[in-house]
Amino acid sequence: MKAAAVTASYKRWAPVYDSVFGKLLHEGRNRAAAHATARGGDVLEVGVGTGLALPLYGPGVKITGIDFSAEMLARAESKVAERGLKNVTLRQMDAQALDFPDACFDTVSAMHVLSVVPDPERALSEIARVCRPGAHVLITNHFAAEKGALKVAERLIQPLQHHLGWQADFPIARVLGDPRLRMIERRPLPPLGVMTWLVLERV
Repeated sequence: MKAAAVTASYKRWAPVYDSVFGKLLHEGRNRAAAHATARGGDVLEVGVGTGLALPLYGPGVKITGIDFSAEMLARAESKVAERGLKNVTLRQMDAQALDFPDACFDTVSAMHVLSVVPDPERALSEIARVCRPGAHVLITNHFAAEKGALKVAERLIQPLQHHLGWQADFPIARVLGDPRLRMIERRPLPPLGVMTWLVLERV
């Protein structure tokens, strides 16, 4: 994905993102927020978008949400103000160049963002850098199917990736290559298993 294409596509998505993806991707957001809340501490949400997950976290965690899109972030800021989420800080930032010191977060969530950034390996490297030892990285994403009708559909959608703003045939191997992060959980998400839930641990 090219940065200009991502910026343009999410500027288009921002006004309708909640209505289109709110219910569709709720299970992953709910699971990530519950997992992070149970762990406590400092949480980084990479690709906070319009802030749909922010009200799902408990008050006992300190949340920093970042997003590259100013349009999406403005909607997240409105949710924070309307709901009085005093444990949330929002910043505009590139996931591939995080402006945080090393080892400063207990949990990092990256929901439906790694197939969007131009260089997912670089983003994962940055995520690993800002994780404290033992921190969890929570990933929800669609990954390329190995066979069947879904794989065919991915191939048909792929030429539209720069318009849609995400890569349909994104291989899971691209998020499993950093030696500082080991996978401790992987499972399909309901309703249809099209999305995957991953938990990586910072070693």
